[in-house]
Amino acid sequence: MERLLPMSKSNIHVVPHEGGWAVRREGAERVSSQHDTQTQAERSARRTAIRENGETFIHRRSGEIRDRNSYGNDPYPPPG
Repeated sequence: MERLLPMSKSNIHVVPHEGGWAVRREGAERVSSQHDTQTQAERSARRTAIRENGETFIHRRSGEIRDRNSYGNDPYPPPG
């Protein structure tokens, strides 16, 4: 009998890139898309995360994570 594994969440990062901002999947070498503003990049990342039940990580210019949002079937209240 084949056992189905749960689909892993996609982690999508908004990062500074070449004077603008980019959307990059966690672990990817190349960016998915490039944008002039952080707001544009956040919108793009959010659409992808919603479609894939993933999570967005918004970085500052320094590289530090300033915000993170999860999209999908998160249990509330969390177990435990």
